[in-house]
Amino acid sequence: MARAIVTLPPGVTDSFEVFINGVPQQRGRDYLVEGRQLVFERELAQEQKLGFGRWLSMFLGIAGSYSRNDTVDVTFPFEGRRVASSGLPIVPGEQS
Repeated sequence: MARAIVTLPPGVTDSFEVFINGVPQQRGRDYLVEGRQLVFERELAQEQKLGFGRWLSMFLGIAGSYSRNDTVDVTFPFEGRRVASSGLPIVPGEQS
């Protein structure tokens, strides 16, 4: 089974919420916490930077961007207010 790992941003304590593509995730069911990392027992993918050729073909309307682009967002209390960290980097983990 594929895995994905996301490192929590600085300032996050135990009181946080996780969203994938805007959908709330549940700790223990959708992800595990290992130290400062969120571990998802499924594959998540982020769109890579476009090369010049791909960018040009999109600009000219020849092709679009059809790759998968999952976003991981975390909301948490920080200095008395609720903040969000959006689009956290996703690292593919080892197969389990």
